[in-house]
Amino acid sequence: MHQSKTDKAILALADGTVIHGYAIGHRGTTGGELCFNTSMTGYQEIFTDPSYHGQLMMMTYPHIGNYGVSSRDDEARKVMISGLIVRAFSHHYSNTMADGDLDTYLQRNRIVGITGIDTRRLVRHIREKGVLNAVISSETDNEEELVKKAKEWPSMVGLELASKVTRSEPQTYKPADFEDLFPQISQTAGPVDELADDTGAFPPTGTDPATVDSTTSQPAAAESSKSQASAGQQPLLKIAAIDYGIKQNIINSFLKRGCKLRVFPAQTDFETIIEWQPDAFFFSNGPGDPNPMDYALETVTKAKETGKPLFGICLGHQLMAMSEGMKVMKMFVGHRGANQPVKNLRRGRVEITTQNHGFAVDPDSVTDQLAEITHRNLNDGTLEGLNFKQFNGFSVQYHPEASPGPHDSSYLFDEFVTRIRKHKEENT
Repeated sequence: MHQSKTDKAILALADGTVIHGYAIGHRGTTGGELCFNTSMTGYQEIFTDPSYHGQLMMMTYPHIGNYGVSSRDDEARKVMISGLIVRAFSHHYSNTMADGDLDTYLQRNRIVGITGIDTRRLVRHIREKGVLNAVISSETDNEEELVKKAKEWPSMVGLELASKVTRSEPQTYKPADFEDLFPQISQTAGPVDELADDTGAFPPTGTDPATVDSTTSQPAAAESSKSQASAGQQPLLKIAAIDYGIKQNIINSFLKRGCKLRVFPAQTDFETIIEWQPDAFFFSNGPGDPNPMDYALETVTKAKETGKPLFGICLGHQLMAMSEGMKVMKMFVGHRGANQPVKNLRRGRVEITTQNHGFAVDPDSVTDQLAEITHRNLNDGTLEGLNFKQFNGFSVQYHPEASPGPHDSSYLFDEFVTRIRKHKEENT
């Protein structure tokens, strides 16, 4: 269904700024922290990234919707942003691989949006004022009421949101489930059970639901190991991934490297996790402020005590740093886009990265005894990566799994796999 430009909408900011435009997507009122993303492509991956849960997304690239949407581009089962702001929305698309148009997609997911906004001007406003809460409405023209709602909208500071986007039950992913996506992988998958989960997590793309494991039974894992051994294959590396809002392409990145993943809900007790006998631990990205996440810090601390390798991305990076006594601070604006330059201080090379975060580890809280700073953002000098000295772990603030790209930092997954194999060999 094509929306008429006669359908008006209003964007109201907490500082009293009011901007008029035209409605797109679902008709209603929504609010959240107003942030902007500088990516030129990948809008669907952005909208479905759980790290954006509860935020209003403004796209700085002017034309949005012109290549439609495709189910295989989703990073989670549902749209995570609370609202959308664009300069020029396209109701028509040109893409033979698309499943449909973006406006219908937004309506189906009940996402309120506004188009016709001078996004360049609004970005400059945010960069001068800092992060602001805002409200979009296509059902009322009462500016005073909308500004009041924006002022009353909860601040992201102190908000624990990982529990809102995590899955409800553990799921196991195996490389064999992805042979259609990664033909170079050939491993044997044991029989597993179906999992129904409406929290945003979903079974592997293109996979029969019957191949997704929702059980914790050890016999199935043992049977799978036996079949691999009989085929002369090396046992799969087992990684326990803690889901604070994990993106599908993170899962894909591990599977592509021949790893077996069991993804656990955010608040799973560590005893349940360790029963699976993982070779390593991964702490995922996610939304909100890490400071109230005491339950997650407890999990990280217990994982460190095992001596096994740890890897964290984005929110997981912040949690690993906090477990060592480092501080995490709210940023003035944040980093969101696919063109953030980061210098790998070890290699002396610059990587173009995808980022999405409004919090960052305070570099002044990092000491030489605790960790080595391995990566720095070249735009503002913020800390982007750590190699820990008191335990076997490393982490990055940005997204090496970035979909649709860039892929300059994908080597970090290889480094993690190398650490796991080395640890296994030394402890055999």
